[in-house]
Amino acid sequence: MDDRAADADVGPIRQRRDQRAPADRRRADPEQILAAYPWMFDPATLRERVDEPDRLWDLADRLSDRLEFAERDNVRAGLLSLRAVVSRVLGELDDALADGREGLRHAEAGGEARTVSIAQARLAHVLQWRGEFDEADRLYAQADSPELPARIRAEIRELAGRSAFEQGRLLEAVNHFERALDLCQGGDPELVERVELALDVISQRSGDGWGPYPRTRDEVLGRPEAPTPLRDDGTGLWGYAAAVEPRYAEVQPFSEGMAWVRRPDAPAWELIGPSGAVLIGADSGYLAVGRFAEGLAWVSRDAEGGWFAIDRTDRIIAPGGFDDVRPFRSGLALVRRGGWGAVDRHGRIAVQPRYRLFATELSNGGPVDGFTGEGLAVVDAGTGLGVVDRTGQPVVPPVHRAVVIHPSAFLIADEAGRWGALDRDGEPLVETRYVERADAIAHVERLRPQVRPVL
Repeated sequence: MDDRAADADVGPIRQRRDQRAPADRRRADPEQILAAYPWMFDPATLRERVDEPDRLWDLADRLSDRLEFAERDNVRAGLLSLRAVVSRVLGELDDALADGREGLRHAEAGGEARTVSIAQARLAHVLQWRGEFDEADRLYAQADSPELPARIRAEIRELAGRSAFEQGRLLEAVNHFERALDLCQGGDPELVERVELALDVISQRSGDGWGPYPRTRDEVLGRPEAPTPLRDDGTGLWGYAAAVEPRYAEVQPFSEGMAWVRRPDAPAWELIGPSGAVLIGADSGYLAVGRFAEGLAWVSRDAEGGWFAIDRTDRIIAPGGFDDVRPFRSGLALVRRGGWGAVDRHGRIAVQPRYRLFATELSNGGPVDGFTGEGLAVVDAGTGLGVVDRTGQPVVPPVHRAVVIHPSAFLIADEAGRWGALDRDGEPLVETRYVERADAIAHVERLRPQVRPVL
């Protein structure tokens, strides 16, 4: 049966995003204007359609005018990637691609994790419409960060589902759509309406099969499957299944295409690649090693402490002889020398080692071992928990029983376990009166509703 015939009884839906149209369009933020633009959602393609393209051409001109005066990378990233959205909907896919790529370049230069994720998703949407699905799907996967607000993550997963749908990967599309519904928790009626329509269309089309088996995240990102550690029961030695013969006394899992192994006759570890080729020999004398993360690994020649960081060529990047360390994350690594602090990728002290511990937790992503993508960490100073930025400057004083990082606030608890919130400047936002953290989150989101960028 023809796909369009199968979709004949599923009609298009007209949507207008939940943001109100700005009263003064001449001074309004272009994103607000686009957010209030009425869309038609086509069940045959699961793509947006527009009825009044002239209004979008006017918006593209306005974005071009603003770009003439924009200097900061993050501002240019937002304007360029938004103009890519407008060009995509207008069918100008070459212009959209150029703007999308340039917008992502500026976002990465600006270094704000949220801006990068939004630019990635907007570029991915352009690539999807161009039929360049491999790169589109990879960017959607990279954009889906647990540090983003749940509603933005839900929309990214919805778009990834639409991309899978266009490729005939119907089961994979269903998985993305169901995850989008889980993330939005009914808080985005328009997304729910679009996803329900998409699921209806897939149900009608699945009579001829569900398409290829869903890919793993690593497959989408183009990462080769890491060899799995495997112990030989006869010899008691370790190797890696279907990759490296069992000849080691100890092995660690592969990370970034490398793994640390130790031979039975050697006290020191060596680094190997996926085929077992030695990258760093045991003659380097590393008695303790940590996995590679962001291209760096912590190693030590001492029985205890003495940690320093190397790259994959065995070049020392971060000297220091620390007592304890954690893998690099978002350009920083936690280190202990007396107290806990942090170093950057060049080995420079970013946060003085004065804290009892780091206890970073995201409201929608759980614990984080170090700093978030936006450069924030929860610290225990002995007097309570607070927040510091990636330069060690205090954002929230360390006086709270608990602190959790929310996309638009800091959740705090007092000694009685009652929850409230501070704004992102550390000023009071919600009184500490809630027994359940979820109630404090709900109050924050009423006061600071998540503004959804147009992707």
